[in-house]
Amino acid sequence: MFRTRTPTTRLGAQALTGALLACGLCALGAGRAAATTAPAQRPAVPFSATQPDFNGDGYPDLVIGAPQAAVAGAAHAGYVAVMYGSVDGLALDRRTVISRNTGGVPGSPKPNESFGYAVTSADLDDDGYTDLVVGNSDGPGTRSVILWGGPDGLSGATAVPGSLAATGDFNGDGAQDVALMDTAASSNDDPFGTTAVVWNGPISRAGHPASSYTFGENEKYFDMRAVAAGDLNGDGHDDLVALEYTGEGAYATALYTAGASGLGNGTQLTSEAPPASISLAIGDVNGDGFGDVLMGGGDYGAGRLRIGYGAADGPKPSDQWPVIDQNSPGVPGANESGDGFGASLAVGDVDGDGIEDVAVGVPGETLGTTNGKVAAGNIILLRGSLEGLSGVGAQGVSQDTAGIPGTAETGDHFGGRVALDDVTGDGHADLAGAAPHEDGGNGAVWSVRGTGKGLVAAGALVVGPKGINAPATGAAFGADLR
Repeated sequence: MFRTRTPTTRLGAQALTGALLACGLCALGAGRAAATTAPAQRPAVPFSATQPDFNGDGYPDLVIGAPQAAVAGAAHAGYVAVMYGSVDGLALDRRTVISRNTGGVPGSPKPNESFGYAVTSADLDDDGYTDLVVGNSDGPGTRSVILWGGPDGLSGATAVPGSLAATGDFNGDGAQDVALMDTAASSNDDPFGTTAVVWNGPISRAGHPASSYTFGENEKYFDMRAVAAGDLNGDGHDDLVALEYTGEGAYATALYTAGASGLGNGTQLTSEAPPASISLAIGDVNGDGFGDVLMGGGDYGAGRLRIGYGAADGPKPSDQWPVIDQNSPGVPGANESGDGFGASLAVGDVDGDGIEDVAVGVPGETLGTTNGKVAAGNIILLRGSLEGLSGVGAQGVSQDTAGIPGTAETGDHFGGRVALDDVTGDGHADLAGAAPHEDGGNGAVWSVRGTGKGLVAAGALVVGPKGINAPATGAAFGADLR
């Protein structure tokens, strides 16, 4: 669910993100009070998810999945790299690389397991440190792991069922839970099917949840491809939205509304025509305290962003959701087939106004007009406001942007994945943007600072596998971010 950040001070540093955002919210609230009569009080600043802080130093960290990397001779075994935040942001020498070959991690490197294919995080054992759930794409019956946070960062791991996970407080008891989906991506007309279970927190490091239950009876017929969690109706329980392959080339999204007993049965939100390169996120982009469903991609390759605004009775029917694409006023670029606008999404407050913004990956975008760099890729920042999300003040960032390291090249797919976390602890979410096809498929990730005016290229950092002494060849470094 959305949570208020408690103002916390740190010796020799600024107050944490929540305090800074709360001050920005007070200013906004004052502006509204002057313009209206007896306005309703806005809720405290919401966050779409607790930002990951694995070592508890007050600075959010960045997780980078490299699922195609060879590890200990096993092709496509995969790993994750964790870049630790600081007042100066990310640095190449503050990181850890974890794979099945790391001491304390269950199992051993396995060809084609793609460890790091999907990552999510939350404080699952309720010790004050964020923990990391690392999934894979090895098919039904595989096991993911929880990597445990602590004062020295991530160490130790516990095996959990499934390959895809989402975290949230589904039963509203104040402890973080994890939904674990044993699923895969069928390439046939018939789905493999999904088995879904929720482990209620707190979860012990021995792998024992407080309790557990299965959910999603119909999912045994469908393949879950993507999930996002957040409180859409303001009842204090996180809900779950899932993109599902339903067979015969068709897709749908389902909403699992939560209550005191946790997640219930799913109801269909949308149906999707192929191709369905679709991403999901949940965040509060109009500052009303309700989580909003953000669905990007699809639309036969050009891509678009659809917004299901949350309310006390949940989002409206999907045919009433507003749409933003590259033909919308203020949005950089043009709506073209193959751009993949919205193929990746991330939510965070970049400008510090107390309302969340959205980073939209456009990995198929061609840059330049003469002999253009096809699928070089772009990332567009859309600003949230009291009126909702729009193209007003939108900003584009690519490898052709002055000050961004590197050069845009055909096939880089910059924007293939995005994340928004305040890795500098200054109250502004910073952008992480991945180009998984950079350097012939090795991949790379860029960190770009957020400010009150938006994203600034000055001081941008590029992180590649070679720069952190990790396996590089064909690693798809940045195939997932958290």
